This record gives sequence, C-alpha cells and structure tokens, in this order.
Amino acid sequence: MELAASFLIAIGLAMDAFAVSLGVGTAGTATTFRSKFRMAFHFGIFQCLMTMLGWLMGSTFAGFISNIDHWVALVLLVYVGVNMIRSGAGNRPEKCLPDPSRGRTLIMLCVATSLDALAVGLSMAMIHAPVVVPSLIIGVVCLGLSGIGLAAGSHLGEKFGKRMEIVGGLILLVIGLEIVISHVA
Repeated sequence: MELAASFLIAIGLAMDAFAVSLGVGTAGTATTFRSKFRMAFHFGIFQCLMTMLGWLMGSTFAGFISNIDHWVALVLLVYVGVNMIRSGAGNRPEKCLPDPSRGRTLIMLCVATSLDALAVGLSMAMIHAPVVVPSLIIGVVCLGLSGIGLAAGSHLGEKFGKRMEIVGGLILLVIGLEIVISHVA
C-alpha cells in the first residue's frame, strides 16, 4: 500500500476521533495537557491496533463484523453523548460526566471511533497488503488530529461555556447516526 494512500485513509479514519475530540474538548472535563494527550494517544493507539487486529482476523469474520460495527459505535457514542448533554444542561457537570480521558468512558470512545479501522484492516488482509507501516501512519495521524480537536474544543468551550458541552454531546449523537446511516444505506 502506498504511503500517500495510507495517509489519506488515515485522515478519513481519524475524522470520527477528531469530531469526538472536538466534542469532548467543549465539555471542559479534559483540561490538563496530560489528560488531552492521554486521550489523543489512546485514540491513536486504538486506531493503529484495530487496523492490525482487523488484518489478523482476515476475511474469516469480515461479514459478521461489518453487520454490527455501526450499531456498536452508535450505542457507545449515544451513551457518552447523552451524558454530555445531561452534564451541559444540569447544575453538576462533574457528577454527570466523568473524566473522558480515563476508565470506561475512554475505552468506549476509543472503541467507537476505531471500529472503521478494524474494517480497513480486514480489507487490507483481503488484498494482501502489508499492515505495519499503514497502521502506524493511521495511529499517528489519529493522535495528531485528536489533539487538534481537543485543543479547538477546549477553546470553544471556554468561549461559549456549558452550551458547548451540549453541542459536543449532540456532535457525538450525530456521528453515531451518521455511522449507522452510512452503513445501512
């Protein structure tokens, strides 16, 4: 697989993670450099590893995964998005939405945004393409775009306050619906 093609695929795969990062950044819960880096790093690692996992799985499970990946992503993104909307509409945001750069929330967001990478890895196995370099490119691009999304979201959150947390939650819901619609249509 050519480097240019790998880079373009990486940008396409990272768009979900970028949009989720933008939404999470608006919530203002990942405020330190460390928490933002942790989140972007995990998004990149998951994208890289899911691509490799998909390649390893090969064509054996391709039909099964392609039939449910969009529903899994929808459920995970709706769960986090609804919690963000509740947090933005309520008086106690810290109790409604945990730090998204830690624990279960981080894992759910990482899985939801990297399911497409699994499918890309499966398709790479079917055409007998090498996986290591493209997977690394996918991971690094995702890390970078997630970091940009978190920084931009933080700026918007500071400027517009709790309204941006609601917008961030709505963004996650729209991403989930877009994933399902694109797979079903």
